[in-house]
Amino acid sequence: MSTKGVLVLALAGLLLVTFPSLCSGRAAHHHHQAQKCQPSGTLESPARGHTCDECCKPGHIYPTYQCSPPVSSHTKAIMTLNDFSEGGDGGDPSECDGKFHKNSERVVALSTGWYAKGKRCGKNIRIHAKGRSVLAKVVDECDTLHGCDKPHAFQSPCPHNDVDASQAVWDALGITGDDVGDFPITWSDA
Repeated sequence: MSTKGVLVLALAGLLLVTFPSLCSGRAAHHHHQAQKCQPSGTLESPARGHTCDECCKPGHIYPTYQCSPPVSSHTKAIMTLNDFSEGGDGGDPSECDGKFHKNSERVVALSTGWYAKGKRCGKNIRIHAKGRSVLAKVVDECDTLHGCDKPHAFQSPCPHNDVDASQAVWDALGITGDDVGDFPITWSDA
C-alpha cells in the first residue's frame, strides 16, 4: 500500500475514534465493538488534596473514559471492593435509588460506559471468578469521568472496566485475604 493510502486510512481511523457519531447503524455498532475503549480526556487532582489511602494524589493526572469495553457473555473486568454504607468509601448515596446499602447486600457499581446512564439500575449481573458465580444488583455508577472531590469520596475516576462490589459479593465468590482489592473477573447481564 502506498504512503498516501496508509495516511488516508490513518486519518479515517482517527476521525472515527475522535467523532464516533460519524458512524451510524449496524455497521457502526460492530465497528465500535471491535474497537478498544480509549481515554476520552484527563482529570488533574487539586494540588492540595484530601489525605487517605484511596484518595487522589495531589497534582496527579488521571485518565477519564466515556466508554467501557463491549458487554458479552464473559465481559472481562477488574472487581474492586466498595463500601456502599453511609460513611463508607462509596461517597454519596447510590445513583440508582438514592440510598446507601449494607455491605451484606450483593450490590455493585459499574463503570460509566457499562452503567449506561442508569439502564442497568436495579438489574442483576452475573459475576464469575474462581470457578464460582454470583448474582449482584446494580445500584450505582463507578464514575470514569469525575473524581477527586467530596461526592466521589476524594477518589480518582474509576477505570473503564471496573465492577465495584460490596463485601457480600466478594464473600459469595470465596475471595478473601490479600486477593481482595483488584481481582480479575468476568461478568454478564443476568
